[in-house]
Amino acid sequence: MTLTSIQDYGHDFQIKVLSSLLTHKEFLVNIHDIISDEYFENSASKWSIKQILNYYDRYHTTPSLEVLKVELQKVDNEVLQIAIREQLKLAYVSSDTDLEYVQEEFTNFCKNQQLKKALMSSVDMLKAGDFDGIRFLVDNALKAGQDKNIGHEYAKDIESRYRENSREIVPTPWSRINDLLQGGLGNGDFGLIFGNPGGGKSWSLVAIGGNAVRLGYNVIHYSLELGEDYVAKRYDAFFTKVPVNKIDSFRDKVEEIVPQLPGNLIIKEFPTGRATLSTIESHISKCEGMGVKADLIIIDYVDLLSSGKKNRERKDEIDDIYMGTKGLAKQLDIPIWSVSQVNRAGAQDKIIEGDKAAGSYDKLMITDYCMSLSRKKEDKVNNTGRFHVMKNRYGMDGLTFSVSADTSTGHFEVSDYNDSDEGESESFSPVTKSNKFDTNVDTFDKQLLQKKFFELNP
Repeated sequence: MTLTSIQDYGHDFQIKVLSSLLTHKEFLVNIHDIISDEYFENSASKWSIKQILNYYDRYHTTPSLEVLKVELQKVDNEVLQIAIREQLKLAYVSSDTDLEYVQEEFTNFCKNQQLKKALMSSVDMLKAGDFDGIRFLVDNALKAGQDKNIGHEYAKDIESRYRENSREIVPTPWSRINDLLQGGLGNGDFGLIFGNPGGGKSWSLVAIGGNAVRLGYNVIHYSLELGEDYVAKRYDAFFTKVPVNKIDSFRDKVEEIVPQLPGNLIIKEFPTGRATLSTIESHISKCEGMGVKADLIIIDYVDLLSSGKKNRERKDEIDDIYMGTKGLAKQLDIPIWSVSQVNRAGAQDKIIEGDKAAGSYDKLMITDYCMSLSRKKEDKVNNTGRFHVMKNRYGMDGLTFSVSADTSTGHFEVSDYNDSDEGESESFSPVTKSNKFDTNVDTFDKQLLQKKFFELNP
């Protein structure tokens, strides 16, 4: 059955249509030439549609809430003003559930209205024998509502690219990193943290995820190494500041703090090497279907995914996985954070550079932001370390920061780095190279080997 009036779709459907027009520019671009306020009987809806279309004609984008507030003050009818305000409030908080269906259904409704109008106009043309005119009207009606998004139109889209929300970001817990990222990792971005084994990489992901949940974002954390319960306890430690090895004795504190968090956290474990990006994408869709739309995805870690392809070299498989992860971030329009290992040489470096990436150097090229976390054995004792920015699409890279790392609760304090503060003490002995078989052995280890040599050769 074809519905002939927008009123037939119901109030909730109309609110979702309005929400789409206010928050999804691509939908508005495709439909602006076939939508009309005449399709709506409600005066508040007519006013909103007219404002949206007028603003689009002038600025080629959706109107912001601030603009609508100003225009709303010009409405003389107080009853209408209240009705518009309530309708806009519902539209901005409307769920994204079934939004794709609503957009497709409303587009078809508008197309049918255009075709109906063309056919009715063709009656007089038919009497006059103007078949070319009829064909022109019908062809235009059939083309109406097609995808018109050709990309960012430089001259027309000035307003949209300078909107504060043109790049939606999820901040990290570290203000210095946020400054470099223009606020945080943005929609469609892929961020990566390199580090040596046991250096706190996974804890840094807990810090990023926990900070996002604390700010009201929905986070899905995928674990390919650790169990769901243990990862959850790490988050408990982060939120309560109680060391994870003692958290079992502080369940009452967990039950007091966690329910008050404004964001949602889903932790999902998949077997190492068995899950693919399709597995993760399917789970994200499942969560959305159950009312949890992700604002941030964390994968611990991408290298442990399977590409689903049998390539001749592991490097090719890793490159496929990383390219797919970046594509998934773009498709979902949300940021993804992950971590990766460094090679043996990098594990010995005080500051880990980009050439120490394990598996494939191309990882850096694929990501939008990439930094390393270097924590040698002395750092693990002293709760210290260093963040080094390897790559940054949004600002400077090559910068190093000192890190005070508590890997029992996931709290990392980032401060300016001064190499002279560390000096040349035994705690940070310089790496020396004696020959091709001895490229990354600490001075302490070399002295130990020499002692053993003399004991064997008196």
